[in-house]
Amino acid sequence: MPGDHDWLDSEAGPVVRPYAVTGGRARPAVGGFDLVAFVVNAADGPGRPRHLQPEHYAILARTREPVTVAELASHLDLALGVVRVLLGDLLQQGLIEMHEPVYDQSVGPQRPDDRILKAVVNGLRSL
Repeated sequence: MPGDHDWLDSEAGPVVRPYAVTGGRARPAVGGFDLVAFVVNAADGPGRPRHLQPEHYAILARTREPVTVAELASHLDLALGVVRVLLGDLLQQGLIEMHEPVYDQSVGPQRPDDRILKAVVNGLRSL
């Protein structure tokens, strides 16, 4: 096809670097965003979002139903750090709601075993 680039193919990966998507930010403005936290579009959020990038809109489209942060990163094919920064933008504007996992407080805060998390990440990468 005319105008196609010889150096770009399906194996090239994303053309825009992650730090360009986040404006050079490595941490979200607000929120911690646990891998297993659920994100959902805010039903009572402001009517018209301000200053959003296409990736923000993609997140809003995917969060019409609750989805975990890890699933969201996988579905959008974005790095987890990028997704966390973008989620921070949306949370700050009141466009999404976060639902962190509830841990048994009688035992103290417990996180999933590191081996389980690594297996989940490896599984997501293989998709």
